[in-house]
Amino acid sequence: MHPNQVRARLMEQGLSYRQWALARGFDPHAVALVVRRYAGASTLPRGRQSYRILRDLSRTIGQEVTPGVLRGDGL
Repeated sequence: MHPNQVRARLMEQGLSYRQWALARGFDPHAVALVVRRYAGASTLPRGRQSYRILRDLSRTIGQEVTPGVLRGDGL
């Protein structure tokens, strides 16, 4: 999934990265960076916060931002 697609899915729900991040206790800048780096990537992030951002964002938009992020409990 391309970063622009992630943003579009959030916008469909009336949310921006910033609104979504603040509502869930994440730094908005970190959310933007993680999406830019890992959206559509073939590897999962190693960091716990990055993984949580991708997992929670995937649940919010109803589609995996990074393939495999919703499999199992992860970190």
